[in-house]
Amino acid sequence: MNKNFDIIYAPIITEKSALMANENKYAFKVSPKANKTEIKQAIESIFNVKVVSINTTNSHPKKRRVGKYTGMTNKYKKAIVKLAEGNSINFD
Repeated sequence: MNKNFDIIYAPIITEKSALMANENKYAFKVSPKANKTEIKQAIESIFNVKVVSINTTNSHPKKRRVGKYTGMTNKYKKAIVKLAEGNSINFD
């Protein structure tokens, strides 16, 4: 499999991320082991865009309960990617 697709899992499509798209920012779920330079190279090669900056956050697992069963949600890393002027990503 392609190394870039091992780093970038999926785009995060929510109301908040749709509003961020107006500011040329996009959110992605990424590999927890990936650093900012790897994320930048993967985004630039997959979508053919120029990345200006990247902010990353680690989402910690949360407790959830379904009936008598308790468990934890999965942890993941989120990357907010800001693109250069004139570049955009279309998820349609």
